[in-house]
Amino acid sequence: MPTYAEAQEWNSPDDPVHGWDHVQRVCALAEWLAQQVGADVEIVRAAALLHDVAGAAPEAGEAESAGRAAHEQASAEFARHRLAEEGWSLPRIEAVLHCIRSHRFRSAEPPATLEARVLFDADKLDVVGAFGAARTIAYAVQAGTPIYARPSERFLSSGEVEPGEAHSAYHEYWFKLRKILERLHTEPARVLGRERQAVLTAFFEALAAEAALAEQPPHPG
Repeated sequence: MPTYAEAQEWNSPDDPVHGWDHVQRVCALAEWLAQQVGADVEIVRAAALLHDVAGAAPEAGEAESAGRAAHEQASAEFARHRLAEEGWSLPRIEAVLHCIRSHRFRSAEPPATLEARVLFDADKLDVVGAFGAARTIAYAVQAGTPIYARPSERFLSSGEVEPGEAHSAYHEYWFKLRKILERLHTEPARVLGRERQAVLTAFFEALAAEAALAEQPPHPG
């Protein structure tokens, strides 16, 4: 089993979105969820410690860069070699790799096992609530995109930006974060998610309201 000390070395301490702090929170949530639903805690813990080990920061100016889009695959390959070195059996290695490959909101491979669903839910719980708001803003800063920009009608209806439209932190909330509860798999995660979603929604609604007020023309005099 990879240790916390090893995982801390593998995951960046300087990435405020997908670095070691995020991995610690996801691991704690994943282990708790695994215990609640009867999942294999060892597989879940290994997958949580390794799920972002390849790095997931965007390139400046890009909300979804090539490296970011493939990080779950690279993280899974790192995990394959690391667990093989430890002598894990092939079926258990494959169980961990599936968890890692399927943990993203946009993953092409859906989580098909209980352990993969636990990691997916734990990872998503860290993008709602107070940390979710903080991480979404930090991600926008990393990508060089605004914290808030008024979404176009096209984006509001389809999720596709107009030419020249910035994908702001508010865009990410509208497109992805406000729908997280619909994607959670386990009941304990949904219960906790409802509490955190209320915090996230209140923040982004306040952000939009303050932006709208700032866009109003000044009073004369």
